Amino acid sequence: MPPPVRLRYSGAEAAASGGFLTNGASSLTLEQLRIFVAVAERQHVTQAARALNLAQSAASAAVAALEDRYQTALFHRIGRGITLTEAGRLFLAEAKAVLAQADRAERALAELSGLQRGRLRVQASQTIASYWLPRHLVAFRERHPGVDLDLAIGNTAQVAAAVLDGTADLGFVEGAVDSPDLSAHQVAQDQLVVVVAPHHPWAFREAVPAAALHETPWIMREPGSGTRSAFLASLADLGVDTGALRIALELPSNEAVRAAVEAGGGAAALSASVASGSIEVGLLHPVRLALAPRAFTLVRHAGRGLSRAASAFLDEMGRPDLA
Repeated sequence: MPPPVRLRYSGAEAAASGGFLTNGASSLTLEQLRIFVAVAERQHVTQAARALNLAQSAASAAVAALEDRYQTALFHRIGRGITLTEAGRLFLAEAKAVLAQADRAERALAELSGLQRGRLRVQASQTIASYWLPRHLVAFRERHPGVDLDLAIGNTAQVAAAVLDGTADLGFVEGAVDSPDLSAHQVAQDQLVVVVAPHHPWAFREAVPAAALHETPWIMREPGSGTRSAFLASLADLGVDTGALRIALELPSNEAVRAAVEAGGGAAALSASVASGSIEVGLLHPVRLALAPRAFTLVRHAGRGLSRAASAFLDEMGRPDLA
């Protein structure tokens, strides 16, 4: 499989220019922007260097060269920690926008050869990425082995932000997105199920009325999660005061929520796909509660055309109605 296209220059060129591409005078490079963004997002030079397969000294030198060149501090350095300055925070948005545009230019050139080469960046929320999307990725890879696939996982809010800023070509979410710059199209449905541990009092009830949902502590995903927002919206439709729920824990993954419920921490709403295995072996007990099905939604930028790779991926999915 051909490697993904990258706008990088060789170590010899980098050494010759001191880390800059030169034309009589030092100037800003895409590589410096990538290093700066990696450091800014992680707030850690060593982790950023590892992610970019660089020496820590090279990453530190690139950031220092930017600051020296433009006489602007981009990071506060407090002990061994770093945080963005106000200038750094503003520059981060600009740097990410430039990198996204450069990536689109690279892929436009790569796609001139058809889909022999190219890159598709997909970001999806956890349930979709773990249980629904993989079969579509496998089918696309079999048909287009030369296209580099990048999959990132985040909650609904993070996926929407990635599509907006151009770091993802396509997004797949479980929650509602509210932005005039995003186009959303349903591609599948999912069913949420309320679960408790086998020894929980609700496990011995035939059904639990909506009015009784305040009786138990709840294990929730973090704010911004599609699972959480869909569950709370469904409860609101049932007339439940969601603000009065006793939220005992907020956890960042479906698996963590499932494990906490199995340990007896309270009740939770999970995708049936996430909970089914634990229900089958008796680690969880489903609670009868009429929750509406939720949509799995494709999100793309309304103002940008689809790349050839993105269009081919949607074809592989059966081309959801994008009208």
